[in-house]
Amino acid sequence: MTTGRDRSMTTRRLDRILAGHSALVYLFFYLPLAVLVFFSFNDSRFANRWEGFTLDWYRAIPKDQALMNSVKNSLIIALESTAVATVLGTMAALSLERYKKWLGKRTFDALLYLPVIIPDVTMAVMLLIFFTQINQALGLTTIILSHIAFNISFVAIVVRARVSNLDPSLEEAASDLYASRWKSFRKVTLPLILPGVLGGALLALTLSLDDVVITSFVQGPGATPLAVEVFARIKRGVTPIINAVSTLMLVASILLILGSLLIQRRQGSATRGG
Repeated sequence: MTTGRDRSMTTRRLDRILAGHSALVYLFFYLPLAVLVFFSFNDSRFANRWEGFTLDWYRAIPKDQALMNSVKNSLIIALESTAVATVLGTMAALSLERYKKWLGKRTFDALLYLPVIIPDVTMAVMLLIFFTQINQALGLTTIILSHIAFNISFVAIVVRARVSNLDPSLEEAASDLYASRWKSFRKVTLPLILPGVLGGALLALTLSLDDVVITSFVQGPGATPLAVEVFARIKRGVTPIINAVSTLMLVASILLILGSLLIQRRQGSATRGG
């Protein structure tokens, strides 16, 4: 017969096993990142041999013209694609949540999730074929359009979650007070969904800065962003400057993701409080 003490001991044993398993999983995922950051301060030209602490590799980044050009390209691509994707993704989210019946809604809803579901390589090949068929020269323009194409879905998903929690009576009250649809949207709807819009924009910005697969297919001469530049250099061998650049990219990505999560958490708290 199993006693309460036996059950308590079994529960504690399972808790320890699960805690150990979780620790191993986190170690497996994050130990390589810690090694990367550690060796970015290595005073050696060889990335796998520690010879002392230095900041020289971080100081060398601004002097590398190819890297700085790729940083400039990344910022142009990320900012422009994020701006357009945020507007279009927000419009898509509003149309799906606020207008329940319109022709092709189910098809549009299904297609909206395709960039999230299909492999990056498949989407990259599709976009490359599309640009080839319309005789569009590969360059910054094709990269921006490609990033818009997959970022719309991520923005729409984040904003849609926010819109679905809004009380429709607030917009109806604005209409009852003789506000036009545009004024009702600008004064009531937009401020309420703004945390979701900002969260989606930060997520899109992160995805744009980090994308390699799709970008490498649709880029042209002189239009290499930072992520692709780093990936190309790794093929020739990992050097400490690559570790330093990767560390900065890691920090930037973490900050953007944390910002997105913080905004979404605040919007969730505001929703529960309201």
